Order: sequence, then structure tokens, then C-alpha cells
Amino acid sequence: MKNNNSRRNFLKQTAILSTGTILASSVLQGAFANTTSSLLEDVTHKIEDKNTIEGAFVLPKLPYSTDALEPHIDKTTMEIHYSKHHQAYVTNLNKAIGTLDKKLIEYSNSLETIFEKMSQFPDAVRNNAGGHYNHTLFWELLSPAGGGLPKGKLAEAITSSYGSFDEFKKQFADASMKRFGSGWAWLVVKDGKLVIGSTANQDNPLMSLRGKGLKGRPILALDVWEHAYYLKNQNRRADYIASFWNVINWDAAEALFNS
Repeated sequence: MKNNNSRRNFLKQTAILSTGTILASSVLQGAFANTTSSLLEDVTHKIEDKNTIEGAFVLPKLPYSTDALEPHIDKTTMEIHYSKHHQAYVTNLNKAIGTLDKKLIEYSNSLETIFEKMSQFPDAVRNNAGGHYNHTLFWELLSPAGGGLPKGKLAEAITSSYGSFDEFKKQFADASMKRFGSGWAWLVVKDGKLVIGSTANQDNPLMSLRGKGLKGRPILALDVWEHAYYLKNQNRRADYIASFWNVINWDAAEALFNS
């Protein structure tokens, strides 16, 4: 059995993906590389290698209990969101890959190569690979000890780009609110600059979609599908967005930015 992957490598590989860099096949065999970092040592958890269970992608373990984010994100929502919705993306991704022709199966050995060749894959792979990746990143960017203000170089970049943290929050919240229907809000680095935007459904800024959609290296992600907030907030997406600021894991965001 191959070694499991660390949280640090999930963050590191997110940065690598945005440049289109493809590493050696030994690294790409898992969804993420296998290194460690003291920066996130206190919240490190294992994300299973995709080949751990008969070559299939697997649901990563949450880095906290399902009630740890209360009162901002309730336990019941977290349980359903993680064990039902995220699990469904993993299950359906494996099923979809099983129907591919030989050439595309060769490209499906990791999320990295799937995203790099995204326009060649059917919608079932696009939706479920995106759902698996997006949710894995989302869990990493939440913490029961989160909230407060960004730090380090990320804080400096936010102030430089938006004038103040409050203005950044306003623009990120606007992008989250204006995403019609289901989707995600993002803070990404593109061409060395911070960019706020959103994507529909389970698309993400790492997907090569022939020039379409937001592109960049993700720093923050917010799930604005109704299943992420409806039990607690009903149709009040603004309340859910306000709660998000109380649980952001700025250490993880800073690691993504610095990588």
C-alpha cells in the first residue's frame, strides 16, 4: 500500500496545478505529493492515496469533528455535506472513470491530469472530479480555530490589491452572492495578482476548459450550493457567507499563497 498524502501536499499540489506543470509519474500516482510542513503540523491529517482502495479515489478524512464548526456551520449540515454529498462525488467519479476508453483512462490516474485534460472528459468526470477536489480543498480551508484576519504575505497582498481587508471581504461576498444558482466563490492568484471570482456547479479554476471560466491558483474557496447552508440558513446565503469568515483557516490559505 502506498503512503498516504499529507495536508501540506494537497496545498502544494494546488499551486503546481495552476501552472500546468506535470511532475514525474511517481508523484502523480496519488492525488497529491508526499511531503510534510511544520506550518500546518498542528492540523495535519491524511488524505488517502487514490490507489489505496483498488485503484479508486477515496473520501478523505475530515480534519475535525462534524460539530467542531458550530455555531457557524451546524453539525447536521456538515454530516450530510461530507458523508452524503462529498461521498457521492467520489463514488460517481470512480463509476464514471470505469466507463472511459483506454486513452482517457490513462489520463485519469490523478486529479491533476484530469484537470489538465478536462475538455476531453465527459461531464460525469468533470462534475464529480471537480466536486471531489473542491470539497477536499474546502474542508482544508475551514477550522474550528479559524476566523480573524489573514496573516503574513497573504495579508499584505490583500491590502495591496483591495485597499483593506474589509473591502476584500465585501468583494468576495459580492462574488459569492452573485453566483446564480449553484457554484463556488474563489480567491485565486492569476499572473501574480489576486483575483476574486466564481465558477458554476463543481467547476474550479484549475480546469483547462479551452479558455472558459475563472483560471488561477486557488487560495480560498467557498461552496455556495444550497446544500452547504440550507438546513441552518434556509435561503439566506448572506448569513452563511457571514459565518464563513468565522471559520476560515488562514494558515492553510497562507500556505497556498506562499506556495
